[in-house]
Amino acid sequence: MEFKEFPQLQEKLYYEQLENGLEVYMLPKRGFNKSFATFTTKYGSIDNHFVPIGQSEMKLVPDGIAHFLEHKLFEKEDYDVFEKFSAHSASSNAFTSFTRTCYLFSCTSDLKENLTTLIDFVQSPYFTEQTVEKEKGIIAQEIKMYDDNPDFRAYYEIIGNLFKEHPVKIDIAGTVESIQPITAELLYECYNTFYHPSNMLLFVIGDFDVEEMMALVRENQAKKDYKKEEPIPREYPKEEPQAVRPESTLEMEVGTAKVFVGVKDASADQDGKDLLKKEVALDIIFDLIFGSSSTYYEEMLDKGYINDTFSYETNCELSFGFSIVGGDTRYPDELAHSIKEKLLTIPTMTFDETEFTRIKNKKVGRFLSALNSVEFIANQFTQYAFNGVQLFSILDILDELRIEDLQQLAKDYFVEDRMSIFKLLPKQA
Repeated sequence: MEFKEFPQLQEKLYYEQLENGLEVYMLPKRGFNKSFATFTTKYGSIDNHFVPIGQSEMKLVPDGIAHFLEHKLFEKEDYDVFEKFSAHSASSNAFTSFTRTCYLFSCTSDLKENLTTLIDFVQSPYFTEQTVEKEKGIIAQEIKMYDDNPDFRAYYEIIGNLFKEHPVKIDIAGTVESIQPITAELLYECYNTFYHPSNMLLFVIGDFDVEEMMALVRENQAKKDYKKEEPIPREYPKEEPQAVRPESTLEMEVGTAKVFVGVKDASADQDGKDLLKKEVALDIIFDLIFGSSSTYYEEMLDKGYINDTFSYETNCELSFGFSIVGGDTRYPDELAHSIKEKLLTIPTMTFDETEFTRIKNKKVGRFLSALNSVEFIANQFTQYAFNGVQLFSILDILDELRIEDLQQLAKDYFVEDRMSIFKLLPKQA
């Protein structure tokens, strides 16, 4: 077992890769009452084109199958997963994102028992054609419910304006039509490929004895028949740098319009520290320009163009990247024009050194504060680890980041033909 110390944070992170390929990270937090664990596979909604384990040809599977698989893993032949966690006072959950599927629990006692339950239920699939057919109806209802959600629709509409081929533009749950061809056999094929320990990461944080907990994991995995596998070959469609369409509009039964302006990342081929540096730098740029203490925010607020729903987000992943800014408004045309015009000025803007330093310091403060939350660390850790960098590296990157880095990134990132506007408008009578 290896470890890495982070003196500035007074943290010591332990790591071991087991013989079957499973990466195990443990972060002891002395004096913390709550423990948290995540068991995550590097398998998300965008992974629909890959070479299944034991095969040699690329295979295209239905959209939404990763999310479908997450649902089905909780169903067992002879026990209830949630009841098993509840018996040891644990709260459990799971989620599927664009790039990963994560199973998790939190508890204040019985960490060993709950960790064993987590590992064993994820590594014990049980699918039948009958239960798969039943699940299609449940997930179809979920998809329809989200299709009627204005915020959800707006989010995917703006992503769809940016991307032509990449599966990031498709709802994580898929569509009612796309989930129909899913079978138990296909679920097992995806499960055996992506839920192999070689493609997974176990993270445990809380007040526990590291040697004892690592021994538990080693013993658990040694009883199971897994051999280390090579990385899974995956393919993602090649995207042109330009956005698919400059603008689109949709009418729904809403009381207030929504406006979002998106920017497509045309150089989504970085990983590790470079990828994290771009994400941090973009976050600072958006905070400088659109943050709640920015001049622009105050001006838009005074004009009545925005309210407290106005926000931004940036996604930087290995095969795609985008940023979105916007919110609810009574003046959709004016706000859309204003945001895009502001985005177009960023490449020629001279950032203020004092403001840059202030925002960097604010980010450091918020990050340090967030490290008091085992949930924050556990949920964020795997995302960065799968991209080849440690969560705690954020502090080093913030320290190393210079205003010149922001200026260069702004010139490369904020290009007009990579931008798109989406307006969600109240349905006309």
